Amino acid sequence: MSRAVELVKDVYWVGVVDWDLRYFHGYSLSTHRGTTYNAYLVCGEKTALVDTVFTPFAGELLQKISDVVDPSRIDYVVSNHVEVDHSGALPAVMEQCPQAQVLCSKRGLEGLKKNYYRDWDFRVVKTGDELSLGNKTLSFLEAPMLHWPDSMFTYLKEEALLMPNDAFGQHFASSARFDDEVDLHEVVEEAEKYYANILYPFSRLVLKKLEEVQKLGLEIKMIAPSHGIIWRQEPEIIIDAYRSWASGEARPKVVLAYDTMWGSTEQMARSILEGLVEGGVEVQMRRVPLSDANDIIKELLNAGGILVGSSTIHRNLLPTVAPLLEELTDLKPVGKIGAAFGSSGWNGGAVEKIEKQLSAAGIEIAQEGLDIRWVPDESEQKRCFEFGREFAEKVLARVSSEA
Repeated sequence: MSRAVELVKDVYWVGVVDWDLRYFHGYSLSTHRGTTYNAYLVCGEKTALVDTVFTPFAGELLQKISDVVDPSRIDYVVSNHVEVDHSGALPAVMEQCPQAQVLCSKRGLEGLKKNYYRDWDFRVVKTGDELSLGNKTLSFLEAPMLHWPDSMFTYLKEEALLMPNDAFGQHFASSARFDDEVDLHEVVEEAEKYYANILYPFSRLVLKKLEEVQKLGLEIKMIAPSHGIIWRQEPEIIIDAYRSWASGEARPKVVLAYDTMWGSTEQMARSILEGLVEGGVEVQMRRVPLSDANDIIKELLNAGGILVGSSTIHRNLLPTVAPLLEELTDLKPVGKIGAAFGSSGWNGGAVEKIEKQLSAAGIEIAQEGLDIRWVPDESEQKRCFEFGREFAEKVLARVSSEA
């Protein structure tokens, strides 16, 4: 069991590492590298605990707090977000310090009361409110829909330390706590996946919040999120990445996602791949049922476009491809172009359905879909190649125009 880790003087990480987690949230977000549930103990003349951990790890949280201070001496517990991976240990904590005041947003108060049915000493805070710990000051910034209505950030003024709960986090289990102690490429990869699968629908709000923080003139020397690694060496890396992702900035890259019934659509996909490469773009090709959908969506985050292919069945697309398109409809990727392709027999239908769902996801249909009957012959394979090359040109033009 790891011990408490000091971030700066008298501020400690008291969270837990969940090495074994492989699926997160009820909708099964894959977490190949596990996760952490980060909580922070701020010790001034008075003591504040910022967030707790997932319910099964309450004992480990209390043990780490005890490394630093008797839990009964906690004066305040700040709940930045109601979701149980952050508030689940709150009842266990409050049993140890029943006199402590619980600080949360207005919507947070509703959620905490409805989850735990406890009559704690609640205090609702809003943007600009402060809490003095004597020689340390916590201030609060509401962040609704990043990613729940109750979400808020906590900022330790004297240390320019931002504790933004789910923002700027990643699902990443490690024996290290800080960005300068790990493979940063792996961390950023997980941060990309986290953003793409959780925060994508709120990109407009992300940009507004970044602008608000800038206008408030908040100096940020360290970012301590509630999942993953703490950004102490170069916090601007993740801030700049969020700005880029929320703005829809993209590379000359295409995600080619498909499934096939008897191999014809796969033949099309491989010829389209060759055309894309000839056109000068990077390609990530994935057969959907053999791939992790969350990873496919992560690849789309910095791609300029997406091509989706499916065989036709019952005048519709394959049921293996449908969930990916439904997820994209919910996530609303920013600034992407797309197109559809597929093979059909006596009747088509898949291409039209794919185009409809891409449009519903806010993805601009860049060219007419390609529907080939039965098995593509040599001339049709050339059409697939040209389909890919033409799409590559459009991606390059879009990326260039936004550079």
